[in-house]
Amino acid sequence: MSIDFNRAGLAHQKAIQSALVQSHKIESLVQTMVASIKGGGKIIWLGNGGSAADAQHMAAELMVRYVKNRQPIASIALTTDTSILTAHSNDYSFDTVFSRQIEGLARSQDVVIGLSTSGESVNVIKALEVANKKGCFTVAMTGGGESSLSQLASLFFAIDSKETARIQEAHSFISHLICESLDLVFD
Repeated sequence: MSIDFNRAGLAHQKAIQSALVQSHKIESLVQTMVASIKGGGKIIWLGNGGSAADAQHMAAELMVRYVKNRQPIASIALTTDTSILTAHSNDYSFDTVFSRQIEGLARSQDVVIGLSTSGESVNVIKALEVANKKGCFTVAMTGGGESSLSQLASLFFAIDSKETARIQEAHSFISHLICESLDLVFD
């Protein structure tokens, strides 16, 4: 048994192309993030599984550096504190593990980015609901089409794919473009 590299490559290209046609949204989001950061806000990332890893990756790119040495950009992933994740999930519910953190950490000037390949992750949906109530600018990165998350978010990126890996690759591509743009703005 072997992988069909041509099929995988074409699926990847289609997903990346669907990200590229949303470049105007990336530019708009970067402007919103710059205003947030300059206004004392932060970028909050969240997701499950591979999307949790992507959230951690992007928070690190902003806090440490992407390419150039610059001041840290206030950013946090809600997926990293195992004590919070396990205590909350044990004592309350995994469905509210992110919304509880948004209640305690988010402020109205923050940007909250929820990653969900299906667009239907209950804990990400609940987090964006709370973020919206707090006046945060909310972003959803999902797979193709309308979803519960896309309907909640101030801005959403839908990747034209049904394959989790291709969707995550495109989310990472969009996120890296965001980081690259922020590198151009901040010293």
